[in-house]
Amino acid sequence: MALNKLKFNSLNVTPTAGKVVGFNSDADGLEATLSGGAMTFIKKLTASSSATLSFVDGSSGVVLDDTYKEYVFIFKDIHAQTDNIYFQFNFSVDSGSNYNVTKTSTVFSSYHNESGNSTDLSYRSGSNGGLAQSTAFQNITTPDNMSSDNDHILSGTFTVFNPSSTTFVKHYMSHCSFNNVSDHTINAFMAGYGNTTSAVDAVQFKMSSGNIDSGTITLYGIN
Repeated sequence: MALNKLKFNSLNVTPTAGKVVGFNSDADGLEATLSGGAMTFIKKLTASSSATLSFVDGSSGVVLDDTYKEYVFIFKDIHAQTDNIYFQFNFSVDSGSNYNVTKTSTVFSSYHNESGNSTDLSYRSGSNGGLAQSTAFQNITTPDNMSSDNDHILSGTFTVFNPSSTTFVKHYMSHCSFNNVSDHTINAFMAGYGNTTSAVDAVQFKMSSGNIDSGTITLYGIN
């Protein structure tokens, strides 16, 4: 049996973002196909001394229903107005009238300071960490407080899985990087579930105190 070498650049295909290249072989050669999902832009909100940023299904072009099974929020250059506060989120099942869905979550983080003499990697619980069947806003920046220094920001992602399900609880996870008041860089991971079988139709983000001074949050649906 002859062994042929496949050269990708000889295939007449042009890969695009969000696509997977697959190969179908037979006695006559190789056939390249494209398949896979894609990120679809839905809505971008820009903070300007904003108390909250809310994404409500059916409002101002926001889609947060069974159109997609996965939704991703991207945080870019989120700047806090005041020191020693947390960036938070909560869900709503009544189109934003109340943000009080019961949640259970877990958190871990690592940090490193600018002088290189302070590091940590640990799980966090309690008031500065994960929630246990609580309707309170969940801290995304757990366990450390954000800094409002002019050059300090937060960037990261927040993912919600199948929020429109009326059968299952609503899993979520976030990963972000930010600066605290002691000039540490924080790498924070948070995940959990909203303990409701009602459809989640709104998500709100805010600071635990003060406003979101500036930055953007962009919502995408994942095919």
